[in-house]
Amino acid sequence: MPSVAVAVAAPDDHAAALQRDVNALRATGASGVLAESSVSGRPLAVRAGVADPATGRPVPWNARHRIASTTKTFVATVVLQLVGEGKIGLADTVDRWLPGLVAGNGNDGREITVRQLLGHTSGLPEYETPMERATTAEDFRRERFHAYRPEQLIAMAVRHRPMFAPGKGWGYSNTNYVLAGMIIEKVTGAPWQQAVHERLVEPLGLTGTVIPGTSADLPSPRLAAYRRLRPGGPPVDVSTFTAGHADASIISTPRDVNRFFGALLGGRLLKAAQLRQMETTEPATPYAAIWDEPGYGLGLMKRRLPCGGWVWFHGGGWWNAITDNAVTPDGRHAVTVAIASTLEPGQDPTPQAKASAALIDHALCATRAG
Repeated sequence: MPSVAVAVAAPDDHAAALQRDVNALRATGASGVLAESSVSGRPLAVRAGVADPATGRPVPWNARHRIASTTKTFVATVVLQLVGEGKIGLADTVDRWLPGLVAGNGNDGREITVRQLLGHTSGLPEYETPMERATTAEDFRRERFHAYRPEQLIAMAVRHRPMFAPGKGWGYSNTNYVLAGMIIEKVTGAPWQQAVHERLVEPLGLTGTVIPGTSADLPSPRLAAYRRLRPGGPPVDVSTFTAGHADASIISTPRDVNRFFGALLGGRLLKAAQLRQMETTEPATPYAAIWDEPGYGLGLMKRRLPCGGWVWFHGGGWWNAITDNAVTPDGRHAVTVAIASTLEPGQDPTPQAKASAALIDHALCATRAG
């Protein structure tokens, strides 16, 4: 197994502990894992496994990975920047910006606010594309280059009844952030990808971060994800597909994700009022089996550390490409983990999620103890 690499001088026991936790995480079912801890900008990276089972090469230190729903924090940050500039109101309705788009089967954009989109309190149902229902390699390959317009995704979602009335519950739905991206475009007059790049990626120097639009490629160096699309079926490389929407499409590296979260919680990206709004949470009880006292704010989650205090985060996963992360409230210490899972359909992901959370907890608590 590849040995630890320390980007700058760090205590040997911290590096060894992080390597042990990465090894334990890989043992839950992963072909490759890359974890990086950053304290005041000083990185410590460790890895285990391979970049791609087809090549057998070690995980690259700068491996790009699909960060899936961690995209939501980037998008929420841009929306809140626009709120701080007086261009959007959190109380604005969806219909204010996208008239008539959300309608049907009890879904009503006149009753749903921007705040409810960002906080998953809108009640909007989830969309599902044919690719997500693939059970064979042929199904996946036939659908993976299909670039749906965001309006098509919303139409898929509103075929279903709402989960609850707007503001009367909490329920995670990617539909919310497809709409958030569309609102960014309406307000700025440019693609949401451009807004994220110009406002976050470029100013922070996130050189490993890519917002692909309709491109299906996962650029090298990469951490590839494979999945059995049905129990006992052959592993399929699911790294290459089109995912150009504001709910889950950004490609990045653990170092860039740490830099972003450190800047966000360090107060460099939002005005104080908007950061407070982002950090105002609702209980996210469906995740209580993994995290202690989880809450969801506006594109940002919080949970309690076992050593006391809170951390902020937003993980992501699409099939077997998993990202986990957390950052301290002052932004000084961030940890991000990229996982190429090998779990099969029907396998319980909770042990792997708990192992990833434990890795992050140990890293953050060790720094506090030190």
